[in-house]
Amino acid sequence: MRAELLSLSRETADRVARHLVAAGQIIDEDSELALHHAIAARRLASRIAVVREAVGLAAYAAGDWTTAIAELRTYHRMTGRQTHLAELADCERALGRPERAIDLFRGAEKEALDKAGAIELLIVAAGARGDLGQHDAAVAMLQVRELTAEEDADWAARLRYAYADALLAAGRRDESREWFARAAATDQDSLTDAAERLLELDGVTIEGDDVDEDDDDQNPVEAAEARADDEDDEPGDDENGDGEGNLDGAYLDDDESDKDDEELVDEVDDGKAGDDEFVGAREDEDDDRDGTRPDGRVAEGDKETGA
Repeated sequence: MRAELLSLSRETADRVARHLVAAGQIIDEDSELALHHAIAARRLASRIAVVREAVGLAAYAAGDWTTAIAELRTYHRMTGRQTHLAELADCERALGRPERAIDLFRGAEKEALDKAGAIELLIVAAGARGDLGQHDAAVAMLQVRELTAEEDADWAARLRYAYADALLAAGRRDESREWFARAAATDQDSLTDAAERLLELDGVTIEGDDVDEDDDDQNPVEAAEARADDEDDEPGDDENGDGEGNLDGAYLDDDESDKDDEELVDEVDDGKAGDDEFVGAREDEDDDRDGTRPDGRVAEGDKETGA
């Protein structure tokens, strides 16, 4: 990254680097703000490959599938690499285009991918088969040598989880339970919800998760009256008799909510409120966020690269 930024002036390189570092630090906690940082960096250095990669990954984390595809494809063209095929395939699935995800898998140069990237792409492609209702084909795709090897690998739990999920979709419940158990045993970092899925298959529920004890003890007539009273309450009703209403935060000032994010970005950029790199960053946000990430990890379940 430093090598790529050497082509910029020292001041610009420093500002771009700050935005990229900020995006990387918060992408798991606040993907939207991370995307704003990445876009600010792109405004300053759109011809730097690592900047386009950062925008693509931040958009992917934020669920902006169209922007993620455009930026990651640009990164691949600029570098000649196939680093993020799994993310690209997962975006295609999220946009309701599983056939394109499968085509990406078929056309990938497997030898050029590292093991983790290849496994993630396989998981996403198998998930795409499932999207098409081809559950047996998904099971067959995942029956690879790595399924029972390298248990300590970072991708081992994800691969077993995907296989268990495919088995369950194919109606092979007993086999699915076995592989959810194996995935849970391997998943020391809780990257998947294999343990919860295993309990679900065994019919085990945790008391208190779905039932409110207070509601159980309440008289049915009193409960009905309470619900009726709640329905009558409108945001702003003056329940306290103080003339100020009872908003409970129902109406937040949009300008104030936006201000927090802008102040955070300005702090990263040496406190220069109004710098060009952030002005308009929000304007670049793509309105085409019309897909939903597939279940699982590459949203914890069927994503290709980056389980």
